[in-house]
Amino acid sequence: MTGANETPTPSGETQHFRIGSVEYLNAVPLTRGIEDRVLYATPARLAELLRRGELDAALVSVTEVLLHDRYDVLDGVAIASLGEVYSVLLAHRKPLEQAREIFCDTASLASVNLLKVLLAERGLNPGFKPLETYAAAAEKDFVLLIGNRAIDFQRAPRAHEIFDLGAAWFELTNLPFVYAVWALRRGIENAQLRRQLREAKEFGVKTLDWIIRHRTEYDHDFRKDYFDWHIHFHLAEDEKRGLAKFSELLGRHGLGPVYPPRFVW
Repeated sequence: MTGANETPTPSGETQHFRIGSVEYLNAVPLTRGIEDRVLYATPARLAELLRRGELDAALVSVTEVLLHDRYDVLDGVAIASLGEVYSVLLAHRKPLEQAREIFCDTASLASVNLLKVLLAERGLNPGFKPLETYAAAAEKDFVLLIGNRAIDFQRAPRAHEIFDLGAAWFELTNLPFVYAVWALRRGIENAQLRRQLREAKEFGVKTLDWIIRHRTEYDHDFRKDYFDWHIHFHLAEDEKRGLAKFSELLGRHGLGPVYPPRFVW
């Protein structure tokens, strides 16, 4: 019998893998069956731990792998949207053209760069500042939120309009946007880890109806709508074209250098 973080190797030895993920609803299917083996943290914190070599794999914002040439990307698995994503948004009380500073969820990485690209494509280049507390979000004229906090904000009474980043990206490119991928630390033997993560995703997708019925975040109808219409978990050719387009625009607007992702199966 192996421990919670141990995987048998072909030689019969035990391999220890350190895995990190986020606690957001949208990531639940990707750790199905291995939940007790995972360290949970924000995307920004996971990226920090991965850079320090304290994790072997982490579900990180896609810009972490595009802007740092030090990871492999697990092929076939992602958190992505084709159109409105609902959980990545800019809430604004004034027209976008009047934005001078935008307060950003400090957990976010990819969404900040995506917003910079979307606004730059409109000729807008506001300043970006960290959001001091989530409680302060409702007081800001322009605030970027992600994950469950974005869902909470959008479902609550508010004076803000919503600029959905997934919808804006699709309008601009007609392509999916990839928000997060499994980044793998290079230099270690991790075939068993890759298989474990692929199997977790396959199990999660296969039992998505169970997840929708049994999770407690929000209500059943919202969970079903969110998983059915707003996000998906595959990383195929269309998603890779979306990644290539995002890489191109990051470079065009001076947000690089950008490195092509190295996919591994």
